[in-house]
Amino acid sequence: MPPAPPSRARDLERLAFQNAPDATLILADRIILHASLRVEAVFGWTPREVEGQSVRMLYPGQTDYEVIGARARKAMQDQPVYHDERFMRRKDGQVVWMEGRGAALDRDDPQRLAIWTYRPLESGAGPANQLTPAEKRVARYLVNGFTSKEIALALECSPRTVEVHRANMVRKLMVRNSFELVHRLLAAPPT
Repeated sequence: MPPAPPSRARDLERLAFQNAPDATLILADRIILHASLRVEAVFGWTPREVEGQSVRMLYPGQTDYEVIGARARKAMQDQPVYHDERFMRRKDGQVVWMEGRGAALDRDDPQRLAIWTYRPLESGAGPANQLTPAEKRVARYLVNGFTSKEIALALECSPRTVEVHRANMVRKLMVRNSFELVHRLLAAPPT
């Protein structure tokens, strides 16, 4: 079969990008140039709402944005595709566990132009992998800033049950308190 004419090939490339199964972003210096249609299902924003914005809007906090960005920049200089799992923020403010994959078009300057894909994960590797399903449910509320009483109401359990899960997570992740627990969950190391 002969190759498609150039205009048809460009149409197919656009179609593939727009309908990719994962949320796909084209970034230039961490500004979103173009977003696939799947971005709305994954993050809650339409492609038009994110295009022209800093990718910072998808991170739970400034520290996460800086730490993950620095780690990805360094890794993308050494390897063609970077992969990690981390918490990211949706339009409604909810923080969710995601798999991120990025490829730089210029490995000497990885953030100049890069392609990123994101996929929500129900159970991830990293710190969340050590947690039971009940602990993961509690962790999801913790990183969203809920108190034990609010988590208990949402999960229809007692505040004491939430505290037991929180204590187990502190022990498993070898942190000293809830603040460090949330920080550890949000600053998940690369897989």
